[in-house]
Amino acid sequence: MKHFHVHVVVKNLEESINFYRNLFGTAPTMAKDDYAKWMLSDPRVNFAISSRGKNIGVNHLGFQTENGEELNQLKELAITADKESIVDQAVQEVTSNSSYLTVANLKQ
Repeated sequence: MKHFHVHVVVKNLEESINFYRNLFGTAPTMAKDDYAKWMLSDPRVNFAISSRGKNIGVNHLGFQTENGEELNQLKELAITADKESIVDQAVQEVTSNSSYLTVANLKQ
């Protein structure tokens, strides 16, 4: 089952966690000193925020899959869509046993 993934760098993590907790109606699925994420089912989004970057705003977009086969299918579709896209495959997040594909199209 796939999730769309969004990672946003925020200026104030604590204030942002409170905002998104109220917006989503639930506490983060995971929270650390510099990071929080929500695994939402409606819409199917892995939404993460952090204070890790110097540029406030969207850090990256991608897809989370439950297995390597889904990940490889998405990777092939992204490469077919545009060979100049950046396709970064991060394999197996230890805590959730999921695979991630981060895709960026530099011509946009």
